[in-house]
Amino acid sequence: MTEDIQLLMEDANEKMEKTLDHLDKELAKIRAGKANHKMLDGLLVDYYGTPTPIQQVSNINTPDARTIAIQPWEKKMIPFIEKAIMAANLGVNPDNNGEYIRLNIPPLSEDRRKILVKQVKAEGEEAKIGIRSTRRDVIEELKKMKKDGLSEDLEKDAESEVQKIHDKYIRIIDEFIEKKEKDVLTI
Repeated sequence: MTEDIQLLMEDANEKMEKTLDHLDKELAKIRAGKANHKMLDGLLVDYYGTPTPIQQVSNINTPDARTIAIQPWEKKMIPFIEKAIMAANLGVNPDNNGEYIRLNIPPLSEDRRKILVKQVKAEGEEAKIGIRSTRRDVIEELKKMKKDGLSEDLEKDAESEVQKIHDKYIRIIDEFIEKKEKDVLTI
């Protein structure tokens, strides 16, 4: 039975790690006043009728703290990339010179910063819900295992172990949120 518990703990750790990865990706998309190519993650461009990630049709870099430069591999892709950026509602307007597209990232207003902090907190809360849900699933599984003959001591030890794992990930999420909030509020 202890092997089953070990597998359960490994599975819980893996699910919580995936939740953390998802949070990291979502927070990267939240603009903090500085240019970050991750803002464009998930942006799909119409490439010959197929929605394609922008990273697969162009080079993206940040020449300075306020600019994202997008250089399509094919010049005829420029209008499609511009259209995708406008549709994504990133709060920036694309500017092209026929060779590449520039996105000038404006400084954030105080109101916009407050909205973004709320968004950061909401993403953090979503991640915490995911962590708690994983813990709940493991505890339910342990209760089933107890009905099937697992000793009460092993069940209690496993529950305390999953609680430790839960607490560790909640702490990490709080650190992510605190760091991102500081990033958003820094002018």
